[in-house]
Amino acid sequence: MKKLNSSLIAMVVAGGLFSLASHAAVESKVFGQTYQPVASVAASQAQIVYYRTAQVSGPDAAHVYVDGEYQSALLTGMYSTFCVPAGSHSLGAFLKDAPYYKGKEAQPHRDNFEGGKTYFVKVDSNSQGRPQLVNAQQANVELRGLRAQAHTLDRASAVEQCRYTASKTMDYTLSSDVLFAFGKSSRNDITGKGRDAVNELIGKLHRDGVQLNRIQVIGHTDPIGKAATNLRLGQQRANTVRTMLIQGGLPARNLNASSAGSDELVVGDCTGTRAEQIQCNAPNRRVVVRVQTQ
Repeated sequence: MKKLNSSLIAMVVAGGLFSLASHAAVESKVFGQTYQPVASVAASQAQIVYYRTAQVSGPDAAHVYVDGEYQSALLTGMYSTFCVPAGSHSLGAFLKDAPYYKGKEAQPHRDNFEGGKTYFVKVDSNSQGRPQLVNAQQANVELRGLRAQAHTLDRASAVEQCRYTASKTMDYTLSSDVLFAFGKSSRNDITGKGRDAVNELIGKLHRDGVQLNRIQVIGHTDPIGKAATNLRLGQQRANTVRTMLIQGGLPARNLNASSAGSDELVVGDCTGTRAEQIQCNAPNRRVVVRVQTQ
């Protein structure tokens, strides 16, 4: 598919959704998990990751439609992942759609979605409902920290459960306390034990002859400090480990780095002095190398 430029027919959404969409403050329980990179789908399906960044702010939901039927409502900082049969479909998202649901008056342009592919699309406030196609590299950066839409019922008949291709994922966890000095993240900050740990992992992957289809390096931090600072630190550490893996002979084209910040804690409820909190939170400070094989 070269370009996504479709408008979308809208439909009336349940009153509960409209009420929710009209409020800027939403209870956290309506949000699902933080975005993680998606797996490949079967050749008979196309996977769509539709998302809304902070650049499109405001209390109104962006109503997403597939083939003129309601799929989801995205508030700022939310995403929705779904699959459709490979082939021609209309796709789009409308802001301030209620109460007249202007989307259903539109004449959508249809686009061809190829089987086995994943399309990253984001809400564009200036597009009059048309989706904005984004490449995977940009999307994976913009999707960090976004949470799944989990408060509405999908009514689009073309949407079907994603059938992910058979794969095996193995996680290798490296302690950040072994890799880096506390609060540090650069290559120069790697400890001797940290270099040994990364080299040992590289050697193991080479010795085991693992077929490396995709490697995700994920930086995790403890909850001490500001969330934004933790997210940045996790990314910097993941970037450093990714560089070391590439220098160790792993394929750069298959290696991605991301940060979970302090969103995915192994242990919680660490109290006491700062020194006690740092010690308690040690398991949370880690870099996970997630290897997908087939």
